[in-house]
Amino acid sequence: MTDVTAIVLCGGGASRFGADKLVQALGGTTVLGLLMESLPTSWSIVAVGDERPLDRTATWVLEDPPDGGPLAGIAAGIALVTTELVVVLGGDMPFVGPWAQRLAAELGDTTDADLAGVCARGEDGRDNPLLAAYRRAAIRAALPEVTRDGRARLLLDRLPHHALTVPEADLLDVDTPAALETARARVDPGQAPSGQV
Repeated sequence: MTDVTAIVLCGGGASRFGADKLVQALGGTTVLGLLMESLPTSWSIVAVGDERPLDRTATWVLEDPPDGGPLAGIAAGIALVTTELVVVLGGDMPFVGPWAQRLAAELGDTTDADLAGVCARGEDGRDNPLLAAYRRAAIRAALPEVTRDGRARLLLDRLPHHALTVPEADLLDVDTPAALETARARVDPGQAPSGQV
């Protein structure tokens, strides 16, 4: 599918990690870079947060107010989207690219005109609003007037959607040094844990 924009949320204080987790080395690039590489080159990308180096083109924007949370980030990103379909992704989830494509295809192929989104569901049964495909118009209609500190789950609460179960290993978010080591071991199984980030 080509008529898709990915909104990649790159904000947050990384308080659990202790440093900028998105620029940590992973698979010959960075955590954010590995995610970006896995998205189709035909997709437009809107990255929300402070700009980081990337090997592909993205439009960068800051949420208003800065550090206003994921819902504010989605609101900032959706203002720049012109495609009908939007995939919302957390920038610290390096292995979700193939699932992003599947979710977008599922929503794009549906004959149910009322279906506004398709999201990932973890093996624990929880739906993930930060790995989900939505209709652009549906997001805009569902966003509240004030988005600061809002929960991204509000979109799923307000929009008719269904979910696809995704393995926990693919949903890994690099929010701690231990999670980064897990990601590195997946990318390079022969790599011994370094104990460093």
